[in-house]
Amino acid sequence: MKVHLRYFASIREAIGTGSESLETSATTLVALRDELIARGGAHAEALARGKPVRLALNQTMSDETAALSDGAEVGFFPPVTGG
Repeated sequence: MKVHLRYFASIREAIGTGSESLETSATTLVALRDELIARGGAHAEALARGKPVRLALNQTMSDETAALSDGAEVGFFPPVTGG
């Protein structure tokens, strides 16, 4: 299936792009994140396990167990602080 990825803030800066489309066999957000980590390089560093990364599925903040569907939009966000 094809999904559309959006990267925000420090994750966007680390990966070097704000968005991309990807053909994937992942069926959940956790499997998609693991697939991106397996690419190595900037993706592995920015999305590594142990790093706090928030995920949105079709513009709704979601748990990593959320199911993917063809054409889904997935957003990756670093933790945000305010003041």
